[in-house]
Parts: sequence; C-alpha cells; structure tokens
Amino acid sequence: MTRTDEITQRLLALHPKKMDLSLERLMRLLEQLGHPEKRLPPVIHVAGTNGKGSTIAFMRAMLEAAGKRVHVYVSPHLTHFNERFRLAGSLVDETRLNEALERVERINDGQTITFFEITTAVAFVLFSEVDADYVLLETGLGGRLDSTNVVEKPLGCVITPISIDHIQFLGDTIEKIAFEKAGILKSGAKAVFSRQPHDAMDVLEKRAAELGIVPFICGQDFDGYPERNRFVYQDLDGLEDLPAPRLHGIHQYENASTAIAALKHFGAGITSETIAAGMQNVVWPARMQPLPGLLQNMLAVGSDLWLDGGHNLAGAQVLAQALGDLNERQSRPLTLILGMLGNKDVEGYLNCFKGLAKRVITVPVPADDLTTNAGTLPEVLAELAIKHGFAATHTQSVQDALKLVARDEPQRVVICGSLYLAGDVLGQNKTPPV
Repeated sequence: MTRTDEITQRLLALHPKKMDLSLERLMRLLEQLGHPEKRLPPVIHVAGTNGKGSTIAFMRAMLEAAGKRVHVYVSPHLTHFNERFRLAGSLVDETRLNEALERVERINDGQTITFFEITTAVAFVLFSEVDADYVLLETGLGGRLDSTNVVEKPLGCVITPISIDHIQFLGDTIEKIAFEKAGILKSGAKAVFSRQPHDAMDVLEKRAAELGIVPFICGQDFDGYPERNRFVYQDLDGLEDLPAPRLHGIHQYENASTAIAALKHFGAGITSETIAAGMQNVVWPARMQPLPGLLQNMLAVGSDLWLDGGHNLAGAQVLAQALGDLNERQSRPLTLILGMLGNKDVEGYLNCFKGLAKRVITVPVPADDLTTNAGTLPEVLAELAIKHGFAATHTQSVQDALKLVARDEPQRVVICGSLYLAGDVLGQNKTPPV
C-alpha cells in the first residue's frame, strides 16, 4: 500500500453514514483553508450526464496546442489516484499530492465529510498554488449541489448531453436531472449547451434566461459532423475543415464541437491550427479505446480488443452505434465482456446491443473502497443477458473471459459496463496513465 493509499483510506473513513448532496461541509473546510477556490485561474465548469470527460479532453488538447497551461480536475480515476489532478499540463506528482492531502486532512480535523468533497478541496489547494491559464473543472454528481459548484465566478459553463442516471440523487425524470445540471450556471458567465433532449433543453434555457445568459447551443449556433473522413465544424463565424477526432465514435464529433464552441465563445484565443492539433492529439482513456497489448494477445491473431467505461443507457447507445459503424467497415463476430455496478440499468444497457453482439461474457466489477455501490453478480448479469436473447456465460475474471472467446478466426471483443472495471483492465494490460 502506497502512502497515497494510506491517506485516502483515512479520508474514506470520514464519509457520512448516509450520502447527502450538500455544500455546507465543503464550504466550512474551504473557509478553514483560506478559500483557495477564490484564487484560481479562469474556470471552465463542465456538467452533464455523458461526454463531460471527452469534452474536457478536447478542450485541454486545443488549449495546450495553443501554448496554454491548463489545470484539470476529473473523476473517477482509472488506475492511479493522481489522474484526478492535472497541474499545468502534467499529472500531479505523488509527493506534492500527498502533502496537499495531508494538509487538508489535518485542517479538516476528523470532521465528517465525503471523499469527493475533501478531494475537491485538495484540487482547489493545488490549483491555487500553481500558475496556469485555465482550470477545466468537471462536476462529480449533478451540478447544483456538486462540490465543484462553490466556484462563484467561472469564466464559462458547459453542459454536455443529459440523460437518466443517478436517479436516487438527481431525480427520476429528465427535467429534474436537467434542473440539477443547470445549477452550475452563473450570472455573468457565458454558457454552451450540447444537443439535448427537448425537455432537458427547456429547463436549461429557462434557467439561463433567469440569469440573463444567452446560451450558445449545439444545433442552433454551432454544429459538427463527419464528411469524407474529415470533421466539419460550423458556427456563426463559418466553417472549419478539420482532421477527424482521434477519439472513436460518431458521438465524439459532438463532444469535439462542444469543446470548440466553448473555447471560442469564452474567448480562449484558439485558432484553426490549434483546433486541428487538438483533434489529432486528444487522449481520453476507456472511452471506445483500442487496447493493444497483453490482453489482446490472448485472442486470435487479427482480433481487435476495445475498452469502454460507459455505464448508462446513453453510454450504451453511443457505444453500440460506434460498434455498428465499425462493423460496416470490417465485420467480425462481436463479444461483450460485461461488468456493471448494481445501481445501473443492466437490461436497458443490454438491449442496445441486440442484433450486434453474438455473445456476452459477464465478470465481476473489482472491489474498490472508492466504489460506492457493489457490482452486480456475474451470474445475475448472465441470466439477464440470456433473458434478452444473448448467448451468455459468466466467469470470475476478464482474463478467464478472454480465454472463452473463439480462436478459429479474428474476433471483436469489447470490455464494457463500468469505469471501475475499465481501470482494472488498464492495470492488467499495463497501459500507462496519460
């Protein structure tokens, strides 16, 4: 166990027995820390159900191509805890991270606080002490009562596609969830909205109007689409003919479009050249990520292995569409290796792959103290897959699952259903963090 692991174990013990979304605990801690959240570089705040991380990755790639120094806070991490904190372009080193963790732990003095609240305080401490041009700040859960929402005057706010997820905290309708996401909007801060379901957009636009914001909206003020293996971005200024985004899937064109629109609308000073460089340089692991290496070598020669951490219905839909597009270019038998947490819509997720996947092999989600919900048993997942018409079986590990995939011809295999599973797989494959 590393020193970082030891510190995070102590912080986890401070979590309240019942989860409640609140800003009071964090505001108390930030006051004791001297309000680091008020000493940050210009903040771009990002909320939404899907696409937050990819949109941030595109923005970071474009800003860094323009020579900007960028802090980034995202969650969860995949293989190493320090992936949550990027300081001026580099993942925070362990010594600096541990010093900040222990300083915040000492000032908190054993008081009840959630793990995400205290790590958000750590992010603000780190970001306030290192010079940068921008902070890209991802919400953890919701928006209105999310720990990141203590930043009073962001440069701008971005809301990526909203769908049903985390209903126990955010509400059971798209309107209720959109209301929570809209909570990051601030008077005086510009706003960019991805394409949204109609009911969600109504809520977002109403809140923006209440705050005197005229939002910049996908499908109305800007858009982007593939054309002849290129990417065309269009807004009120005209067209950009760009390289296709490095991230796979048609949905990434919209994430990229939202990122471009945000940086332009917020006056970040990007150019056609830096936009194009960002499309080519962007990296965001576990989102329709090709996975060469140790695990792919367990499959038949010529097979392709993919990793995707999407875990809700909208995530399954974009993954299925990406796999369908891939199948049109090169058809191969598709096997899903699936692990999911117990609070997810497993049946809705599976339905997205009907007629596409030939087989489902279910695995456990690795135990992790940061996992707030236990995984669905592989046996239960397999029974649900069979119920929905898939040939399915269960195993106790990803490597055991790979051994069950046919070896008589090249295969297409996707490991999917959970970011916690994805992080464990990246570790098994010895894929380094980026």
